Amino acid sequence: MEREIREQPEVLAINAPTYRAVLCDWLAGRQFEMVLIAARGSSDNAALYARYLIEVFLRIPVVLAAPSVLTRFGSKVRYRNCLGIGISQSGAAPDVSEILGALNEGGHETLAITNTPGSHLTKEAKHTLLLDVGREKSVAATKTYSASLLAMYEVVRALGGDIPDPQRSLPGDDWVQVSREAAETASGVVLRSDPIFTLGRGFSFCTAQESALKLMECALVSAKSYSSADFEHGPKALAGHGSAALAFDGPKPDLAAQGCEIVLPPELPATLAKAGSESLLGPIWSIVFAQWTALLAARARGLNPDDPRHIQKVTQTL
Repeated sequence: MEREIREQPEVLAINAPTYRAVLCDWLAGRQFEMVLIAARGSSDNAALYARYLIEVFLRIPVVLAAPSVLTRFGSKVRYRNCLGIGISQSGAAPDVSEILGALNEGGHETLAITNTPGSHLTKEAKHTLLLDVGREKSVAATKTYSASLLAMYEVVRALGGDIPDPQRSLPGDDWVQVSREAAETASGVVLRSDPIFTLGRGFSFCTAQESALKLMECALVSAKSYSSADFEHGPKALAGHGSAALAFDGPKPDLAAQGCEIVLPPELPATLAKAGSESLLGPIWSIVFAQWTALLAARARGLNPDDPRHIQKVTQTL
């Protein structure tokens, strides 16, 4: 996991222009009335990032698929002029493939985003973008997750979204080290606190979701993710003394006043492209801190995040 965390700057920098070229070749000038994204696990968190980007910059409604509507209940929803995107690092998620298959039958366009050439998902989709980050051996997704974020950013650009070229705004090796140093403190807070919350909103919400997932699967820490807005509707009552929150959308003075210990990721460079007060590329940067936090917390507990309890690299659900 550590090696693959450190590989991220290189694989992102190498692949950014390729993603752009491949996606523009197929998507440039295309018009869709909606986008349906099918994914599970970490890929589903990348889909959440895509939802905000697409709806903000393309003004196209996005639906995050509920695969069981098709796979368990057999209902084929009537979509109109839809772009279907399936995200699966392994390409082996059968329910994601079935969603794309149903869209194909309905005459819609489909795109697979995966790290595995020749996988079932690539055979089902009409078009494929390979993440091409090399084999990811650790069970915890790291470089495939950040590459999926970058791929979805480039999907929006290819469809005409007015957002900057990301190539000069991607994290480098220095950021990986800064994030590790910050995570050394954060992991200690996580291990001594209960409950643990991960909070975000807008573009940062995907990071909150993915951070909680990493803490659970790697370090066996019971973490719960919330939109910072939803957190106000009840859960904040638990944020008292002994609790902690990893906040990816800024300081939380009200929660700190309640006794909750607030952990912030390293400050992002001011040069990153922003929409209002939020960094569009921030999720690609901040997730590195979250990955380190989960890894260091796992090591402190004597756990091996490359071989987590009860979890396999490829998960197949129907």
